[in-house]
Amino acid sequence: MTTDPGDLILDPTCGSGTTAFVAEQWGRRWITCDTSRVAATLAKQRIMTSLFDYYELQHPDEGVSSGFRYKTVPHVTLKSIANNEPASTETLYDQPTIDNSRVRVTGPFTVEAVPSPTVKPLTEIETDIPADESVARSGETLRQSEWRDELLRTGIRGKGGQKIEFSRVEPLAGTRWLHAEAATKETASQRVVLSFGPEHAPLEQKQVALAIEEAQKLVPLPTIVLFVAFQFDPEAAKDIDETNWKGVNLLKVQMNADLLTDDLKKKRVTNESFWLIGQPDVRVDTITEGSDKGKYRVEVLGFDYYDTKNGTVISGGAHNIAVWMLDTDYDGRSLYPKQVFFPMADERSGWSRLAKNLKAEIDEELIEAYHGTTSLPFQPGTYKRIAVKIVDDRGIESLKVVELGE
Repeated sequence: MTTDPGDLILDPTCGSGTTAFVAEQWGRRWITCDTSRVAATLAKQRIMTSLFDYYELQHPDEGVSSGFRYKTVPHVTLKSIANNEPASTETLYDQPTIDNSRVRVTGPFTVEAVPSPTVKPLTEIETDIPADESVARSGETLRQSEWRDELLRTGIRGKGGQKIEFSRVEPLAGTRWLHAEAATKETASQRVVLSFGPEHAPLEQKQVALAIEEAQKLVPLPTIVLFVAFQFDPEAAKDIDETNWKGVNLLKVQMNADLLTDDLKKKRVTNESFWLIGQPDVRVDTITEGSDKGKYRVEVLGFDYYDTKNGTVISGGAHNIAVWMLDTDYDGRSLYPKQVFFPMADERSGWSRLAKNLKAEIDEELIEAYHGTTSLPFQPGTYKRIAVKIVDDRGIESLKVVELGE
């Protein structure tokens, strides 16, 4: 109410994103944030799927900051009647003039997840002195204890109903970045070690490197190293996928966000709290002929999955990909999709649904192209690096970063 079009609005607790939605509707810039991943996801979904009226601008050349054209009405007062004066004009700022020939969608925005620094009490700082078992565990140690119990109870879900089930999951002594060890039910001789990500931040590249270093010093060596987290930093995920350690599989495991809230966690045996994340199988080609010669094209071939039965990584097809996104100039920090594809979308969802609302704005040929698994041609960017993010039909996300050649 106290701002003008183009002003910047800050909402520190976004909830379902109402402030951001209304700011977008009325031409204000906005920043909103929340500590809850549920709130952030709801707000993002709400903003991305909204349609708004297109308001006429006072000065189109100056953009939205010039303000809108509003409806005006005469403001008749007793004074103007008594003195036979013309009525003044009143501007109705809640009734901008609408251009019915256009419809507006949300402008560009980014979603940032920045780990916040925390200060731990002295009682939680690790030392070389053995911990007194009589001291009650708290904070992250207590959370990891709950996660270990949940892993033992539910196991880890894989592709096509496969599961990794454990006969034991116990704390691992003498290590800092590896937090637990386990044995699988099918092959008891397999030694599994686990590294848990932070509770309220992505698992970072540094933790991956240090956990691998610790795992290499273990005797006997592990057969599987599991990195278990709510969210993975893109560079951390890249290192896990591309580390080649003969005889040892490094796997990413997604944790269900319900594990953060006891009141939402389902208390039943069929609850699935952990999923194996596949690695995108991506091919990058250089176009050698035609008008797009010299440009690049990306094809998503599917997922590479860990087969829990024989302990090997197998290739999966592209038929289970719900959506995939391409950042053609990845800076190593933030994913900014330049192209978005919905391979599984039918006539009532995805780009087809958007096209129905924006018939005059979207090219029919592009709508068809965005149904597939092959990108549109693109020029290499400043960073000479691309990122492909894939979401499968289970809702599991995975990222593949590829360096482009000269």
